[in-house]
Amino acid sequence: MLLLLLLCLLLCPQGCSARYDPTWESLDSRPLPTWFDEVKFGIFIHWGVFSVPSFGSEWFWWYWQKEKRPAYVKFMETNYPPGFSYEDFGPLFTAEFFDANQWADILKASGAKYVVLTSKHHEGFTLWGSKYSWNWNAVNVGPKRDIVAELATSIRNRTDLHFGLYHSLFEWFNPLFLYDASNVFKTRQFPTAKSLPELYEIVAKYQPEILWSDGDGNAPDTYWNSTGFLAWLYNDSPVRHAVVTNDRWGVGSICKHGGYYTCSDRYNPGHLLPHKWENCMTIDKWSWGYRRNTQLSDYLTIEELVKQLVETVSCGGNLLMNIGPTHDGRIDVIFQERLRQMGVWLRVNGEAIYGTKPWRTQNDTVTPGVWYTFKPKEETVYAIFLNWPISETLVLGDPKTKIGATQVKLIGHKGQLKWVSLGEKGMTVAVPQLTPSQLPCQWGWTLQLMNVN
Repeated sequence: MLLLLLLCLLLCPQGCSARYDPTWESLDSRPLPTWFDEVKFGIFIHWGVFSVPSFGSEWFWWYWQKEKRPAYVKFMETNYPPGFSYEDFGPLFTAEFFDANQWADILKASGAKYVVLTSKHHEGFTLWGSKYSWNWNAVNVGPKRDIVAELATSIRNRTDLHFGLYHSLFEWFNPLFLYDASNVFKTRQFPTAKSLPELYEIVAKYQPEILWSDGDGNAPDTYWNSTGFLAWLYNDSPVRHAVVTNDRWGVGSICKHGGYYTCSDRYNPGHLLPHKWENCMTIDKWSWGYRRNTQLSDYLTIEELVKQLVETVSCGGNLLMNIGPTHDGRIDVIFQERLRQMGVWLRVNGEAIYGTKPWRTQNDTVTPGVWYTFKPKEETVYAIFLNWPISETLVLGDPKTKIGATQVKLIGHKGQLKWVSLGEKGMTVAVPQLTPSQLPCQWGWTLQLMNVN
């Protein structure tokens, strides 16, 4: 046995690990790297040429040119000269205020533990100087800068966040993709010449720990050769040990194959799932990209965002919360405020979020707006309540107390709280009388329950 171990260490100094075949059965057997479940909270960044018109949605090009939606057609007729094309927005994507160090500091302040940047959206414009996107990338057009490299460097130098990249498989108007689509994907010119080379390129060059795939273009995974690429990613790539992937690798793969499941945008089932999942959602309720024509009511409040985080983590998911920077490289003040508010909340309540597991029940059966998380090693249950009780008592229907052993604390407040056992019906906790300035935080509070069944 010792000889086998020594041979293994010689052959693979970083430790022997399984090799995966290019089949879903084999790839789906890969354990998800443990770091992903522990971090719980990430920030999504949608940024690209769509940030220039910054009207309606990041799907601007499609809605204007393909669907010819009246609002988009009118917007262009009113504000741009005849003959103005979407490609003409490229040089206007200037990013003159983009400061990767500043972005890294803002992201760190949010309490997030990972970030995912749109390296390329469905418009095909790459935020790095891709060899496979000639004259339609941020190094050749617009900023004349490698956005991906700058942000990756700042994130790694200034924060403990894991760096991830979003990549769209298809491109709306790429002639090669349109040719393949016209052949019902019997030909594979586009993935061979464009999409797959880009994927290998960003993994080799930037070594992302998350690869967030999207945009299958109604083509099957066999057209994209997704299983072949993922086998390389898991077996031989420079990030093979740490990388995490999602489930958007071709028609039929979502919520079924890949690493963790996203199932749909803004997916929040409200109950425990048997597979690790992620709720990717937006602070702006209607768009992933920045919109100049937003109203204040279009943005989720901090109370709504805390609720999303708590519900998601209680049910075993991660929350990926999206912001959309401006064409000139600013994170708008309202996004900054929401991010910093999340950070303030997590500085107090983070122990009930990071590194937790779902408890035996996700939300309380008696009192609405109470969600549970659990730390098995510490044998600690956390009850996160979103509404401060007017009656000065909080009834919890699920934790069963142990006489002489159960202890209850309000995180961020000194001292033990008094409680009364209700037997099989749970417990009643006496919530301290606090003025607004004495509350540990403003938007949701956590009870730490020690020694409960």
